[in-house]
Amino acid sequence: MTRAWTTLERVATPHGELSLRRRGDHDFLIAQDRRVIMTSAAHRSESLLAEQACAALAPLRRPRLLIAGLGMGFTLRAALDRLPAGARVEVAELEPAVVAWCRGPLADACGRALDDRRVRLRIEDVAAAIARAAAGRAPRYDAVVLDLFEGPGGDADPVFGREGLARIRAATASPGVLAVWSERDDARFEKRLRGAGYRVARTRARAAGLHHTVYLARTC
Repeated sequence: MTRAWTTLERVATPHGELSLRRRGDHDFLIAQDRRVIMTSAAHRSESLLAEQACAALAPLRRPRLLIAGLGMGFTLRAALDRLPAGARVEVAELEPAVVAWCRGPLADACGRALDDRRVRLRIEDVAAAIARAAAGRAPRYDAVVLDLFEGPGGDADPVFGREGLARIRAATASPGVLAVWSERDDARFEKRLRGAGYRVARTRARAAGLHHTVYLARTC
């Protein structure tokens, strides 16, 4: 018999209700309203996102990364497992509840990633962190890793649109890396990446019957 999900917490946010659910001791999911947005059983694409970004930074002894969002911490954990001791990883997460869950019920699932001394956490929109670095008010990043719900938005999106991609380029060192998780292939987003001066590679990842897309973009 399939075990039922138990809701551990519900939190109202400006974007809808977030809930954390558990089945048994090690199976978790996060839902927004009634839609499941991530599970602990299917995170291959999130890990692949970090693996590809970190592989591109392999020659650097002290790489500086920006990761958004936090989710269940799997992207962050995969990055930390592949980065050198001198790395610095800034994490931007919009929802305080997600941070609390990663420090609480999800802490073991993500290998207590937020406890790593290389991590600096900011509860804010990632667009704010990008804007600071682009304007020279903070150091530039060697890589920006975006693991946001659903992935790229349209051309007017403040992060994934033309202006957003231009800010990301200004916020990264040269050569720089942009890694993006997407729920599906997005030809228009690929075109915007190339228009912003990136060389683009696309990888499809499958886990638990789901197919997601990872984009790895490097400055030309």
